Amino acid sequence: MTDQISDFFSLILKLSSLLELGTLVVLLGLSVVFAHGLRQQVKANSRAGGLRQVAFPLLAIVLLSALRFVAHHNGWHLHFVAVVVQLLWAMVAIRVMVFAVQRVFPDAIWMRTFGRTIAALVWFCVALDFLGVLPDLIDWLDGVELPLGKTHLSLWAVMQGLASVLGAVIVALWVGGVIEGRLAQISGMDSNLRVVVARITKAVLIFLAIMIGMELVGLDITTLSVFGGALGVGLGFGMQKIASNYVSGFIILLDHSIRIGNMIQVGTERGEVLQITTRYTVLRSLSGVHFLVPNETLVSGTVQNDSFRDPRTRVAVRVGIGYNSDLERALQILEEIAKAEPRVINDPPPGAFFISFGDSSLVLELGFWIADPANGTTGVSSAINREILRRFREEGIEIPFPQQEVRLLNAGELAGRLSEQPVSSR
Repeated sequence: MTDQISDFFSLILKLSSLLELGTLVVLLGLSVVFAHGLRQQVKANSRAGGLRQVAFPLLAIVLLSALRFVAHHNGWHLHFVAVVVQLLWAMVAIRVMVFAVQRVFPDAIWMRTFGRTIAALVWFCVALDFLGVLPDLIDWLDGVELPLGKTHLSLWAVMQGLASVLGAVIVALWVGGVIEGRLAQISGMDSNLRVVVARITKAVLIFLAIMIGMELVGLDITTLSVFGGALGVGLGFGMQKIASNYVSGFIILLDHSIRIGNMIQVGTERGEVLQITTRYTVLRSLSGVHFLVPNETLVSGTVQNDSFRDPRTRVAVRVGIGYNSDLERALQILEEIAKAEPRVINDPPPGAFFISFGDSSLVLELGFWIADPANGTTGVSSAINREILRRFREEGIEIPFPQQEVRLLNAGELAGRLSEQPVSSR
């Protein structure tokens, strides 16, 4: 170790080494300038986020590779370029892995810790390789065997397999996310079909990633068939509800009974469908509260879908008028109020009806249709009711309140009333 450090400092003192270091500084500076310009050009493009992350190290590698090519043909001896290129490739690996995981888990709170951990591990391996310790460490790990039935795996092979499976799964999720983003840009594609294709693609990619990782570690997949069968039976009994919700989610998406954006009511909960996930469907109520409804409930229960075939929804407002009021004029005013409301559509046209004879009033109903039930019906009903109250007051149409007539009788009147009642015979 001491000899290597002394050799390193002796190289620095040489004039050729100083020239090489100066050239490295210039090329790295040019890489920083070019990378900054490239990042500014692709700043507005969200798809080029990965290119922005690795622009500097890749440009530096290109320039240093060109320097090595020129030095090789001119017989120059370079001492530091290879080390710097190795560090740059390590930087590329770190940034690519962190960027891929960020795209897969964008809202994860552990992302910062994960990025630091990955950076520390990569730089540690680079340092061990630079000091010449890494080959010895790999040989030692390769010599430690772990018995797994008839198969003997080394600790190094297990570590490689875990890293391969983890990397393959991350890449699969990343590719699945990219495919899902591309599908979202297809305007003519049904939203439910888009979700189904994205889910199936992710599931297939993850399965292939795990199989590839297991093959890379040297583990025979056929040896896991018995264990996998027993595990599958156990999971089948223990996760029936989860499996049912998972299958129900695909049924909902494929039969188009519920679509994203529909206004539905499940039991007492009513809201707009925001998302259909693997296990549940997300509803946002008119008050802004989100409800998570299991997919099995939507398949096995009764669901009121206001926009199943037609997004238009009928809203009814009832009001009572006095018996002495002008009935025909009241019906005409109700229709005029509905036609003047911006959210009320003209097809079908609004209509006012005489419903029944109430205890204290004539019961009228104003029915009208709206095309945006996702915005709620309370606001439009409130606006209609306020306008009804104002117009009826202007027109002199009475809106009676419930009332009861109470008569006080003295003893003589009460006795007379009782004597008039017929006596029932048994």
